[in-house]
Amino acid sequence: MKPITGAQIRAARGLIRWTAQDLALAAKVGISTVRRAEAEDTASKITAANLNAIQSALENAGIEFIPENEGGAGVRFAKPSNA
Repeated sequence: MKPITGAQIRAARGLIRWTAQDLALAAKVGISTVRRAEAEDTASKITAANLNAIQSALENAGIEFIPENEGGAGVRFAKPSNA
């Protein structure tokens, strides 16, 4: 899968109603890192380690990232593992 985009990060935060500060704390990165990650609608220009930390924090909170296809990249709530 391609790296997640700033637009996906913003959308994921919206789904779970997290502030940028909430995400920064969960990912153990600075809030300025979150802001830089979200600044572009395309692939983020932060380090791979920080992007992985942000993606993992959002996935642990119940987000699933949808890869780009003919409809475009997106996010959704992950299906519960017991369903």
